Amino acid sequence: MTNLITRWRNAPALLAVGAALALSACGSDDDSASTSAATGASTTATTAAAQIDYAPIQDYLYEHTQRLITDTETLQRDAEAYYALAESADFDYARLLATRGPEVQRLVTQLQRDLRTANPSYEEMEGVVAGVPELADFDVIIDAGGDASDPENAVPFSIRTPAGKTYRQPGNFFALVETSVFGTEPRFTVRGVRPDLNGDGRVVFGEALPDADFLVATARDFHTTAQELDDAAHRWEPAPEDVFTAVVVMTPTMSEYFEAWKNSRFVAGDRATESGFVGTSRLSDIADILGGLVLVYDSIEPSIAGVDAEQAKQTGTSLRRLTAFAERLRDEEADGRRFTASDADTLGGEAQDQAEAIAGQVSQAAAQLNITLEN
Repeated sequence: MTNLITRWRNAPALLAVGAALALSACGSDDDSASTSAATGASTTATTAAAQIDYAPIQDYLYEHTQRLITDTETLQRDAEAYYALAESADFDYARLLATRGPEVQRLVTQLQRDLRTANPSYEEMEGVVAGVPELADFDVIIDAGGDASDPENAVPFSIRTPAGKTYRQPGNFFALVETSVFGTEPRFTVRGVRPDLNGDGRVVFGEALPDADFLVATARDFHTTAQELDDAAHRWEPAPEDVFTAVVVMTPTMSEYFEAWKNSRFVAGDRATESGFVGTSRLSDIADILGGLVLVYDSIEPSIAGVDAEQAKQTGTSLRRLTAFAERLRDEEADGRRFTASDADTLGGEAQDQAEAIAGQVSQAAAQLNITLEN
């Protein structure tokens, strides 16, 4: 759930650095020999760029858009069941809990599980979706956009519920579902009823009463959007600038991911200021996104090697190391390690430095390959 504007903010600087480095490598073209050498290098670069194998990237993208369709279909099915249960009690949630509490608990738990399942289906392909200009709007809608209080980053849609209520630019779909089914956003949950789902007299994190009217409408629209993303993915005709831009734009976003993690329940606990990132740790998202970018880089590395084999290998090694770093942190947290806010700042700084170096190297390679990146 990253801010898309922030994602693209660093791109112009990285592209300028890459272009400057590439130009400096060309040297002077004052004489005919230099001109001839430059022309030959340009031809070699163009040929190398034309040899990019897009099939692995497209197959990966199609697999994940289909997974997201399946996962959002399951989410919608369970949201419909929850809505039907609430409707059976005329949306009297106090009576619903008193008479059918175990069913409510089962469905809420299942909805939370549905969201956790859908999360990697999207995050693993987010590097492509958010990094490719033609698809990037879907990232705003599904995972990155904010609400109407932040007009620059707000989502371009509203939610219309079966009861006729409209939520204008409420936020991205993952955030809407997550904060509803985990109870971290009061606007999307039932008010005036204690969500003591198991009837033990206590309300703990994870016990929530989503507003069924809001949730079912959101789940329906989320599933429709997943289908639209799949259609757009199949229409996308990849070009060199797309895949290089994806790596350059999406890799140097570590600091904002780590900041969100620091402010989430996974680090801050009950003092968390983030209402989202409660079902799945942000560390998992980071590892998933980087894993997808590794696949993208694998497809462009042979082209980079065509102009600088040593640099191509070094950049690939650095990206894999950064991914392994994120995976190690994710696994340590899953095994019970508790990180502090100070840890998050330090680790995020280290990751950002590595990521910016990688993005700069890929930007430089793009300039050498005569690939103009989006900014």
